Amino acid sequence: MPVGIEAWITQIPPITRGWLALSVLISLAVQCQLMTPLQLYYSPKSAFVNVQPWRAITTFFYFGSISLDFVFHLFFFMRYSRMLEESSFANRKADYFWLLLQSAVMLLALAPLFNLPFLSSSLAFVPIYLWSRRHPSTPISLFGLFTITAPYLPLALVAFSWVLSGTWKAAAGDLVGCAVGHIGWFMRDVWTREMVGGPTVFSEAPTRLKRLFGDR
Repeated sequence: MPVGIEAWITQIPPITRGWLALSVLISLAVQCQLMTPLQLYYSPKSAFVNVQPWRAITTFFYFGSISLDFVFHLFFFMRYSRMLEESSFANRKADYFWLLLQSAVMLLALAPLFNLPFLSSSLAFVPIYLWSRRHPSTPISLFGLFTITAPYLPLALVAFSWVLSGTWKAAAGDLVGCAVGHIGWFMRDVWTREMVGGPTVFSEAPTRLKRLFGDR
């Protein structure tokens, strides 16, 4: 039986585990100078005109050099992505991947408008926002200093990121992530219930994707 760190890793749901592993590996590779951030950032020109399509993927896995800000974003992303995948998306790996894929496409479209070369923290705020809206009465203790209810969690984390970085520009990506998370929440929890009355292509993964992930 796995013990220690191996047991902890195997207990993380698969989508969150894969996301976490790639993010840590890429940051370690940059830290060890095996690659540079200039090879990872996203811009439409670099990705599509200069034919470097990997940038549309690596931008979602680089949280910056290993620092307090890196630990802050990685911890909260892992915590709430795991909780969301274990609750709302339990046994629905394809639907969770579909949520992240749709959010990633929206972020790629919005990135040039806000000059965001790296979108990892933006995408990380999508599961945080969705979890907070689906658990509106849950109390959250932030660093043991004060307690808030879940819907205020994303804004509290944005504010903390702002303080941590010392500039509002560093929190711009987090705010864009909250906006995309709000769209994802609206399309899944409001539109499907009040406007359509059932699942849509925005709320449920295509059948082929479900088969790929082994979901029924």
